[in-house]
Amino acid sequence: MIGPGGEFGIHGDRWVPLHATVEGWVESVALAYHASMWAKEIIRVTADEVEAIPFKDYEPIQEVAGMTDTWWRGADSLVAVYRGEAEHFAAPGYRTALVYTGLDRWGLHGG
Repeated sequence: MIGPGGEFGIHGDRWVPLHATVEGWVESVALAYHASMWAKEIIRVTADEVEAIPFKDYEPIQEVAGMTDTWWRGADSLVAVYRGEAEHFAAPGYRTALVYTGLDRWGLHGG
């Protein structure tokens, strides 16, 4: 759904914004497609393992306008973190991150 401030999110029993804008969500989807095409390896982590990712070694990707779902860029990797459904369902075990590794400059930034 689209929230009153233009946020993109999920709504059921309650509202959880995933991205600050619809454009941010579209950017996130495009980035997921791009990263999956160029990564040498994709690692999926869930639940508490998500919080063990060393985010201090990454920079947030501002274009996705992430709120509960975010993207991070490292030296040779991209990380997509999905916390929205975990928050929506009050189920911390639903937290998921996809770590796209082995990316070169093109894989990290595109054209």
